[in-house]
Amino acid sequence: MYLTEYHHHTDNSFDSKARMDDVCAEAVKRGIDEICFTEHFSVNPNLPTYGHLDFERYFSQIHHVQDKYRGSLVIKAGIELCEPHLMKDEYNQVLQELELDFILGSVHNIDEIKLRKYMEDKKPFDVYHDYFTEVYKLVSEADIDVIAHLDLMKRYATEAKGNYQFNDFNEILEAILRKAIERGIGIEINTSGISNVKVKKAFPTQSILKRYQSLGGEILTIGSDSHRAETVGSHLDDALNMAKAAGFKYVFTFDKRNARGVKLDI
Repeated sequence: MYLTEYHHHTDNSFDSKARMDDVCAEAVKRGIDEICFTEHFSVNPNLPTYGHLDFERYFSQIHHVQDKYRGSLVIKAGIELCEPHLMKDEYNQVLQELELDFILGSVHNIDEIKLRKYMEDKKPFDVYHDYFTEVYKLVSEADIDVIAHLDLMKRYATEAKGNYQFNDFNEILEAILRKAIERGIGIEINTSGISNVKVKKAFPTQSILKRYQSLGGEILTIGSDSHRAETVGSHLDDALNMAKAAGFKYVFTFDKRNARGVKLDI
């Protein structure tokens, strides 16, 4: 089986100290065939992701490891954009000249407030509804390839507010998935929630995966969202089992933002 890791951060992201070379070396040890680095980036100066990513440094590292690990690991250049449905002109100006293979879009902030802070004075239903509403805006307007960690809010809200129930948000979740399919945007199985002692589940839930597949959704990537070399490909087997159980026949990789299916070993 061709093993892929399509969400990983290095010290090119503000919240990681991992060296790209170390991540690649560990990926090879773990039998991963292809990795895409997806560094945090924002054009909004009011967000913590702003101003850290040096694209010249990033692409220099990408080219270095592509040469070093040629034949043993396929390495792609990606990015994770914060709220790319906002300030679209500013994003386009920066990104149009970059040779990116893959773009993740995420919601980490609502009204420029971090999710953890945003939820503090709100009722549980409103916390999740506001978050999913923002994700719907993201998938409706942003130029992205895949929605990152679609139900990320549960990372912050599970302990204080409780987890959400799929049926309580069926309408907005289905709207998100239908819009993604309509626009050719995929979703990911993000395994970072599995190792989170408060969440213990991947992003998104199995219910969302099944609904996406039943609606005709096909584009699915798998990523650990790791910020450390030693956890590259974390819980990859769990993600593959989730994909198979939801009825998917392929996971996807990207090259110059063109999706390619890799058949699952059913």
